[in-house]
Amino acid sequence: MSKLPGNAGVSVLGDKSLEFYRDPVSFYRERIEKHRSRVFQCRLLNRPTTFICSVQAMRELLCGRLCSLCIIVYVCVLVNLYLHVSGEEACLLRLSLTSLFSGSCLESSSDYITSRQPECVYSVFKRLGTELVLGLFLNVRAEEQPELFQEITQLCLISAPVNVKVPLWSSGFSTALDARDKLMDIIKDKLENDTQGFVGTLRSLPLPDSSCASQHLLLFISALIPKALASLLTSFTLALSGNEQVRKPRQKYPDYLHRVLLEVQRLWPPFIGGRRIADKDSTLAGFHVPKGYGAIYISHAVHRDPEVFQQPDNFLPERWSGRNAGQEHFLCSFGSGPRSCIGSKLNDVFLKEACVYLLKHYDWCLDPPSQDLEYKWLPVSRPTNPPTMSFTRLDQTRSDKNCTS
Repeated sequence: MSKLPGNAGVSVLGDKSLEFYRDPVSFYRERIEKHRSRVFQCRLLNRPTTFICSVQAMRELLCGRLCSLCIIVYVCVLVNLYLHVSGEEACLLRLSLTSLFSGSCLESSSDYITSRQPECVYSVFKRLGTELVLGLFLNVRAEEQPELFQEITQLCLISAPVNVKVPLWSSGFSTALDARDKLMDIIKDKLENDTQGFVGTLRSLPLPDSSCASQHLLLFISALIPKALASLLTSFTLALSGNEQVRKPRQKYPDYLHRVLLEVQRLWPPFIGGRRIADKDSTLAGFHVPKGYGAIYISHAVHRDPEVFQQPDNFLPERWSGRNAGQEHFLCSFGSGPRSCIGSKLNDVFLKEACVYLLKHYDWCLDPPSQDLEYKWLPVSRPTNPPTMSFTRLDQTRSDKNCTS
């Protein structure tokens, strides 16, 4: 068992959270090169933390024997979200909630999704995601209850989804917690009075206590979910913009589209990673991880592990029918293993419906053609400067060609 490369530093003075926040990709790349290892240690959120940038180490943490460690789940890498459940309680809770994201519930969400006609810029994708989330989880539809929809949307943007603790950062949290309280009042009213849809099903589950349903519903409607959808849809449209070689085989649905979306998720994961806490001394990728250490897997780095993905920085959807066929579980955008995101299948439904609609009805390109597409990675991945695109309906294109001929 070897010592972790790197240095955890001293409390407070040795913390690297701000440096990580400014540019997480440069942060991990510099240290991989310096330590010549895709697993290293540093101090993040004032806690000694193991950084995981390889597929093997990620699988050990999330899918192997280490996944049974007492885990504190973090939705956002730089905010401590204390949703602390473990052991038998965690398994039972997961089983209960998983039933809401499969079967007939998933089919009904598909019907709701296909009733929308998405337009195609980041802000509109985010609004689409917000409409889907509030319509599915709260039975609030923008066209039926516009004032309530707008109120919830604003509260979601500024609220903290759970009680939070951010070292050295306190400004604005009183406003966020006030917004959270107002959201909780709306959610509790829905749980008491709505008997249909997701809300009605959630209230009937055997959850640990009376506040559990409202807490989970608050997390389900948080602004992170629409932002994640907008992130992936924006990356999808950018990847295929002007790329006829990739867009041409439309007749190969759904397999070809599936491979394209896997490659989009691999190169531009919506979340930079996830975080765990070790409750006992452990071994990870041959390194000793002491009790109390954090362990953060960086999805951007894991997805570019050259041991698994050849030409890791290139957009190659065909890799998923070749060398990487059947290796979708090596992606960790939404976690992996027994504690992965229970809504990943629902996310796939959202994405595929929107992408199929776009491919069937539109051609698009960057407008202007030359734009700065450098990405930012927190809180979700997207170009720092939101790109502008021109979209042309395919039936309009065909009509113009017929008139010309």
